Amino acid sequence: MDKVPVSESAAISASRGSLAFVIGAMFFGYAFIQRVAPSVMTEELMAEFTVGGAALGSLSAWYFYAYASIQLPVGILTDRFGPRKLMSVAALICTVSSIGFAMSESVFLASISRAMIGASVAFCFIGTLTVATYVFLPKRFAMLAGLLQAVGMIGAILGQAPLRLFIESYGWRNANYTLAGIAIILSLLCYYIIPKRPAQLRNRKVVGGQEIWVNFKKILSNRQSWYCAGIGFGMTAIMLGFSGLWAVPWLSTVHEFSKTQAATMASMLFFGWALSSPIVGWLSDKIGHRKPILYVGVLGNLAFFSVIVLGDISDSASLSVLLFLTGMSGAAMTVGFSCIREVNTHQAGATALGFMNMCVVGAGAVMQPLIGWLLDKDWSGVALDGARVYSAAAYETAFLSLIAVNILALLCVYRLKETYCQ
Repeated sequence: MDKVPVSESAAISASRGSLAFVIGAMFFGYAFIQRVAPSVMTEELMAEFTVGGAALGSLSAWYFYAYASIQLPVGILTDRFGPRKLMSVAALICTVSSIGFAMSESVFLASISRAMIGASVAFCFIGTLTVATYVFLPKRFAMLAGLLQAVGMIGAILGQAPLRLFIESYGWRNANYTLAGIAIILSLLCYYIIPKRPAQLRNRKVVGGQEIWVNFKKILSNRQSWYCAGIGFGMTAIMLGFSGLWAVPWLSTVHEFSKTQAATMASMLFFGWALSSPIVGWLSDKIGHRKPILYVGVLGNLAFFSVIVLGDISDSASLSVLLFLTGMSGAAMTVGFSCIREVNTHQAGATALGFMNMCVVGAGAVMQPLIGWLLDKDWSGVALDGARVYSAAAYETAFLSLIAVNILALLCVYRLKETYCQ
């Protein structure tokens, strides 16, 4: 892979820059472990805090509320202070927050801790891509972004069956103490390995607040920006709303798989997403079009997930294949990040990416509690060891909301202008 020639003034060697990108990618993978962790401890959390699906969905979604709400400030702060300081401090805050979650005795304290975890790991995506600009050529940026997404999905896979096995052996609280210990290590690695910004970047003029606001207003007034946001929201909803929280209880309750087997099956969606993410961006650039990739992705996402929810399929092999194909299709959403840059001015590019990422992560913030609320509406009153048990019909009704937002994404693709990768 080609590297950017590094000047002596930059004081960043190619090897150190590459290692820094790897550390940042590890942090992003860790963020996904935290993102999906509640999905493999749903029964423990419901029983511990004596809550139903809506409250559990809200607890998990506080991660997304915090993560999504600070995406725009994260970009501005990273430009101002550089990724090294911010990512190391963020990992340290995540350590404290994970300990707080493990020690929580109420859903309120757990929600606050969950929000702090989301806010802290919100720095790793933009921070790692910023590190990439120090070392790699611009033409490699899209592929690196895809690789970063793939590492995130690997983290999601580790947050499924492997984390569930750990919880079964040591309990959900000890699992979160362990995650806190990992965050300490990441904080140290970020501080000592991620380099300071090159001198030419430290000395450049920082964009003023007025210019930032003008760019943001331009993005919001551009209908094409909203179509991109709708595509990102709708196509990510299944990954975050389904596999991110409700797939494991659905598979274990309705299809009667063990918790570990259910977690393994749910992770197939993340595996498909990880495999496809680096490919779709490269393929879109190769053919010089965005919309064909998005059409195939959203139609596949909609079709495969509809079969999962509405089809009479219960064997593990078929469900695993369908989940894998759903993930592969959903990964086409990453092309939307290129689209939103191309439908807005170059000056507003970074802000546009922040807006897009806010809407993408917002899918988890909206859909997880919404599905929980819909499940509670159809709850028959059955509980097991303090955790609510929902019927197959209740799950089917709740998951129709995910099909609905995917139809919305399809309409947004139809309305989106083809940018021809320019």
